[in-house]
Amino acid sequence: MEKEVLVWPFGKKNLRPPYKGDEDESRPCWKKKSIFFELEYWKFLHVRHCLDVMHIEKNVCDSLLGTLLNVPGKTKDGIKARLDLVEMGIRTELAPNLDGPKKTRLPLASWNLTLDEKKSVCGCFYCMKVPQNYSSNVHNLVSMDDLRLNGMKSHDCHVLMQQLLPVALRAVLDKPVRVAVIRLCLFFTEICSKSFEVSKLPKIQSDIVETLCLLEKYFPPSFFDIMVHLTIHLVREIELCGPVFYRWMFPFERYMKVCKGYVRNRARPEGCIAENYIAEEAVEFLAERLLLDKTIGIPKQRSKDCRRTSGAKISSIYGGEFKQAHLCVLQNTEEFSSYFLEHMEYLKATFPTFKKNKKWLKDEQNKTFADWVKKRVEEQLMIPENNISETVRWIAAGPCHEVAKFNSYIVDGVQFYTKLLDDVRACQNSGVYLEADTMVVASARDKNPKVCKLSFYGVVDEIWEMDYTRFMFPLFKCDWAESSKGVKVDDLGFTLVNLNRKGHLKDKFAIATSVHQIFYVQDPIDPMWSVALRGPQRDYDDLVYGEEAGDTPCDHQSCTDRMPSVENGEGEIGYVRAENEGILLNE
Repeated sequence: MEKEVLVWPFGKKNLRPPYKGDEDESRPCWKKKSIFFELEYWKFLHVRHCLDVMHIEKNVCDSLLGTLLNVPGKTKDGIKARLDLVEMGIRTELAPNLDGPKKTRLPLASWNLTLDEKKSVCGCFYCMKVPQNYSSNVHNLVSMDDLRLNGMKSHDCHVLMQQLLPVALRAVLDKPVRVAVIRLCLFFTEICSKSFEVSKLPKIQSDIVETLCLLEKYFPPSFFDIMVHLTIHLVREIELCGPVFYRWMFPFERYMKVCKGYVRNRARPEGCIAENYIAEEAVEFLAERLLLDKTIGIPKQRSKDCRRTSGAKISSIYGGEFKQAHLCVLQNTEEFSSYFLEHMEYLKATFPTFKKNKKWLKDEQNKTFADWVKKRVEEQLMIPENNISETVRWIAAGPCHEVAKFNSYIVDGVQFYTKLLDDVRACQNSGVYLEADTMVVASARDKNPKVCKLSFYGVVDEIWEMDYTRFMFPLFKCDWAESSKGVKVDDLGFTLVNLNRKGHLKDKFAIATSVHQIFYVQDPIDPMWSVALRGPQRDYDDLVYGEEAGDTPCDHQSCTDRMPSVENGEGEIGYVRAENEGILLNE
């Protein structure tokens, strides 16, 4: 067979003879032979062509959404696909009724959404608000009249497959079909990660094989084109070539936008691009050697840009909230850790009857530590030769009672809004997530609580800037969801938060640099709950001409904490939906 392929004539001038049926099976089926096969080393290469994950993900997303929403021109379902099933003798209950009236009605298959489910999915996308620089405005992509998504770019499809589509499908389809689609989305999330454990790659490979087998049970054969098949080979390329973000087309496509901006004379676009490129390279070359500051290259550390992005409102703060904010700064300053230990020993010696009551000691420390450490530092400053740093000196003295409040603030390059400002904006920047060591008690009578890591989910209510004369500390006053009854994880691994159940009322403040930004999507199953999603974390700022023209932050956090098992999708379902609907086609 290999020799026949080598001597077979290829090209436009050498037309192939007509196909003669089964007796002509030995004839090669290819139309073109690449000139690379003439290279001596070509047959020894393990990877002859790198598969572009960006376009594979976009095409799979278009096929999946087109088939689920039955979008004309993009769906893999239709009368021809149903007739193919009849010809193969499988799933005969999905055959079209060609002897009916003028409009042929196709039975509603397991992969088709009902009218109410289409409204649910499109309505979920329509109401989504995502953080700034996360993606384009999802609201503008949805057409509620046609019940479809229009004008999606490659990055929009990437975001949908990574996080948003599994959330939108939570309340639709039969559970086995829904689990199969969610597993496909989570596969793309796993392979787009910036780092891998090599030992986990075989598990990812077996997962995608099982996922495609599940999809074959519920989707038509026409759905499985070459793009769906190529997902099988992506894990092998990761083993041989490393993470996909070194090879995919996102940075190249975005650089094409920069090159298009060079064009001034549309009659000579190539010359404009070449001249502007040479001029830019020359300017950067000279600037690198004549200027002291570095102008190109990746910063060694993540940008620590923290600044205000709105006007300030000055308020005089006294009482419990002011003490909470000051205590939050003390607890999150590493130089005060020794003072906390010293103060705890002081409390045990002063109140020996409560020596073993950890909860009482902790509550008492939170009440009295600020005043105690202020006196303690003043005593140490009286000593001529002391080692008190400027940080300890000014923070222990306490902040000014005149507090500046802001509606928006940038922390480490991430934009944060208050909930009040979020409600009137098109993006959502008020969601926050914090993981901290917290004392947990079993009941009100528990005297020996345990310290463990606890996850906090909430929204930013106010942004304070505490003035310590020499230092300014931005703090977030948050409305946290109750950890016990306001946060849960469902059977598929989605984290659900009920923001109406507020908790941790005595610990509302958090240091702005210690929280992570998240966003919430209303749960299609229960509107009282929201699905918590984390956006990609930026490692560095790659800004060109005021916009992100370089690397795209595509390393998204998985929408669930685990891959749904095959057992979650088990269940006997028919190929025809139970709903009494059908797909109308014009003959």
